[in-house]
Amino acid sequence: MSTEAEKKSSEAAKVPFVRIAKRTALPIWKSWGIRLLSVLLALIISALFIFSVTGLDPIAVYVVMWDGTFKSSYSFITTLRDTAMLLCISVALAPAFRMKFWNIGAEGQVLAGGLCTALVMIYLGNLLPQWLLLPLMFVSAVAGGALWAFIPAWFKARWNTNETLFTLMMNYVAINIVDCLTNIWRGAKSSMGNINASTQAGWFPLIFGYRFTLNIIIVAVLSVGMYMYLRFTKHGYEIAVIGESENTAKYIGINVRKVVVRTMLLSGAICGIAGFITVAGKNMTISSGTAEGFGFTAIIVAWLAKFNPGYMALISFLLIFLQKGATQIASSYAALNDYASSIVTGIILFCILGSEFFVNYSLIFRGKHQKGGEKA
Repeated sequence: MSTEAEKKSSEAAKVPFVRIAKRTALPIWKSWGIRLLSVLLALIISALFIFSVTGLDPIAVYVVMWDGTFKSSYSFITTLRDTAMLLCISVALAPAFRMKFWNIGAEGQVLAGGLCTALVMIYLGNLLPQWLLLPLMFVSAVAGGALWAFIPAWFKARWNTNETLFTLMMNYVAINIVDCLTNIWRGAKSSMGNINASTQAGWFPLIFGYRFTLNIIIVAVLSVGMYMYLRFTKHGYEIAVIGESENTAKYIGINVRKVVVRTMLLSGAICGIAGFITVAGKNMTISSGTAEGFGFTAIIVAWLAKFNPGYMALISFLLIFLQKGATQIASSYAALNDYASSIVTGIILFCILGSEFFVNYSLIFRGKHQKGGEKA
């Protein structure tokens, strides 16, 4: 008996106190319940931080944060504008990421598309009518973004290079090319200013009083199109198969190299469109900061949404809401400067990211494991 008891005790000691197990499936209401609880936890932690550091009323701070987006119609429409920009890049990354091609070069691809748009505006803006100029800007932006994505894709397909490092380095090449050309164009001026400011050649037309209304429309169409492409087309099926297993894809006759290049051309082309709508519909100029870091933020959006454009729209809006709220907090409270307000948004984002762990994995404690073993 003692030997049997010692054996059981020894087996129990070998079982870890807690282990992580991947969930097979989780009902939608439970997964979103976990995410909502993570937001609530983030608000509580942020409130404790705000009160302990500054002594301010956290509720009042949250009201100011809310005002950053919803205080006026203009605040709300500009939030939609920035959401559209972030969503466009996220949609661009979705097919590549689903294929497990880690395209970290969206920032550079957006700049490539924006630079090509600016080139057409500068050199052809006063030579072509608006109805011809805008389509030419669009085509050039698509070509620029696609070319910037094609280079790492071809090297990956031909020599199996590391796409993460390659696409990341391409960002810095694009940034320096843009800096070089803008320095040439501006001459002795401190900045380029708006391109074609006197003629507005190449600028988006006003729709409902805003130029960037067309940005929102274009991105909405792209989002629906990407959902249909990934879910209902042969290309989308091939992307999904390669993402699951490259060997399986080869076994059933899919040309993996061709799909890699084709998918990255699509990803880069949509990033180029993001550059196009930013230069022609938002900033009307080009600089190395045109992409505003959205190329990296979009990675978080695509991953959290599991490459579903509908979820991407919600997450993009949430991140822009947090960004606008942080800016509003910093301008309203001297005690909460840019750094403190960024900490608040960071806490919220960290909790949201952390919630995905509990959506996909469960923690099994030793006692629970033993009971499960006895039942088995």
